[in-house]
Amino acid sequence: MSLDLGPMILNVRNLKKEFEDKSVLKGIDLEVYRGQIVALIGSSGSGKSTLLRCINLLEEISDGQIFLNDEDISDPKVNQDLIRRQIGLVFQAYNLFAHLSILENITLALKHVQGLDTETAKAKALSLLERIGLAEKADSYPDKLSGGQQQRTAIMRAVALEPKLLLLDEVTSALDPELVGEVLELIRDLKAGGTSILMATHELTFARDVADWVVFLDGGVIIEEGPAKEFFTNPQNPRTIEFLTRLRRRAGDA
Repeated sequence: MSLDLGPMILNVRNLKKEFEDKSVLKGIDLEVYRGQIVALIGSSGSGKSTLLRCINLLEEISDGQIFLNDEDISDPKVNQDLIRRQIGLVFQAYNLFAHLSILENITLALKHVQGLDTETAKAKALSLLERIGLAEKADSYPDKLSGGQQQRTAIMRAVALEPKLLLLDEVTSALDPELVGEVLELIRDLKAGGTSILMATHELTFARDVADWVVFLDGGVIIEEGPAKEFFTNPQNPRTIEFLTRLRRRAGDA
């Protein structure tokens, strides 16, 4: 990565992942720096979600190394629970606890992971909900909220734990088009606040406008990567050009 950036948060080296006889990731090298947004793009099945799950240690890697702040978190001897507390992961399915209010969804993590007392956790959670305009719905249950509101709550629940790195896995793909903007605006705000984010996304316009670096993954291999503006205006690899053209054509037909 050629940009002049601050400290490296994430360093993935020659990462490989195999499921039985199928090779899903075939030697991935990836870097994320402090305050940077890196967008992963690629077709379904390209390995984006598997890569995020490997980084969060939800999947055991087959080969390679993953460093978080220079610590080798792929070392089998590391405390995985402690590592996961430093890496937030939000899926396209919101994964909120249906039997808890959105306030309780956030305070639960603050109490059990950060060890905050109830009142401190509640105050912090309310502050976070205020930040995304949902303080007045603090006592509402997830099924009473729109998909966009649920996803923003899920992201803030991850942010509440002050992770060193936030992983977002297609967080807008399950939303109605009119709700996508709410979530993308939150990600924009998080970037402005200095949050380091690695996100798999199919929102090409957002990736172009907000991401610092874009990585195109195809068949478990990085085909092309570069600064966002340059990546989208002047792609070099024929496979990249084909992928972007197809997606833009599909968006135009929508």
